[in-house]
Amino acid sequence: MTDLQDMGRRAAAARTLLGKLSAEEKNKALIAAADALCRRSEEILAANEKDMELAKKNGMKESLQDRLRLTQERIRGMAEGLRQVAGLPDCIGEVLEEFDRPNGMHIQKVRVPIGVIGIIYEARPNVTADAFALCFKAGNVSILKGGSDALQSNLAIVKVLRETLKECGIQSDALQLIEDTDRSVTVEFMKMKEYVDLLIPRGSAGLIRSVVENSTIPVIETGTGNCHVYVDQSADTDMAAKIVYNAKTQRIGVCNACESLVVHKNVRKEFLPKLAQILAPKYVELRGDEGAREVLADCKTATEEDYGTEYLDYILSIKTVDSLEEAIGHINRYGTRHSECIVTKDKEAAEKFLNEIDAACVYWNVSTRFTDGFEFGFGAEIGISTQKLHARGPMGLKELTSYKYLIVGNGQVRE
Repeated sequence: MTDLQDMGRRAAAARTLLGKLSAEEKNKALIAAADALCRRSEEILAANEKDMELAKKNGMKESLQDRLRLTQERIRGMAEGLRQVAGLPDCIGEVLEEFDRPNGMHIQKVRVPIGVIGIIYEARPNVTADAFALCFKAGNVSILKGGSDALQSNLAIVKVLRETLKECGIQSDALQLIEDTDRSVTVEFMKMKEYVDLLIPRGSAGLIRSVVENSTIPVIETGTGNCHVYVDQSADTDMAAKIVYNAKTQRIGVCNACESLVVHKNVRKEFLPKLAQILAPKYVELRGDEGAREVLADCKTATEEDYGTEYLDYILSIKTVDSLEEAIGHINRYGTRHSECIVTKDKEAAEKFLNEIDAACVYWNVSTRFTDGFEFGFGAEIGISTQKLHARGPMGLKELTSYKYLIVGNGQVRE
């Protein structure tokens, strides 16, 4: 049984040491870790193959297998993420505000690490490296709890990262992995408020709901993406088809993939056959309302449940609307406040959509697949926050920090 209390105490000790590291020391360690991931990629791939064999044996969905699978290219991508984080400006110690009070007090608002961050995630071994990099650069200790499906991959990656930290003269407990896959251990981890300052779940709606409902530690919700593309009546239909194709099929098992299509009735006859043709080689199953089925003979009937489902599969729901206002209402009702897109030539319609859609990321003529810390230039990301407090959207370095006030005076006392 994992001794979580001992892990917490070691994390607290490492937090103190980590806070003393210079930007140069952190960057050197991150670059060394990136090199080590590439150098020891065969070791990591061998571990990942064990996870993949078990996943196939257990009948894991293809989209989830894609999340779990590591390749040389993906490991190089993980390493590049670490290098990009190393290249980012170190925001710790940044003075956010500075002012003087009438009584002579000088006040600074300064960016500081959050402390110890716990991350609970499912079968995404790349999260292991991403989470470490961002937490470490922001001066935070990370305690990771990955899913059982990716256990061997996570063990191999964490081994490489911890050994690299040690080689760089840094406390290896700056990164810890909970190896026990028993659910009771996860629940206990959610109660470690004495040692863990923030908990971030990454994964399914069920996982996120479980963490939100059971944790006594402050939580940032990330993940679930029932993302929409709305094709307006003035849309360039060739552009729209290209955007929907990319957002739906470029990688299906991710939270920024398009799951729902909304189409203005005036463009459905031109657009939907064009889209069906471009999606055909990917065998995307279309589920639409009456307006869509009138145009597409092979389109299945969409249910109420379809409009609220994050498929993570080659399935796309279709809703036809009479107006921009109806499209906005539909998306705000069924969306998960993640990423939404409008395709239109009408600037006024686009601005209305951008302003009235309630989501972390709202796009005009751009695929929703760009909701990503790497694509936003943040380096790796810890997740996509779909809530509004503290952080929203791709969470990079600055979203993993807090601040404190430094007050300097010359003997002031309050009357």
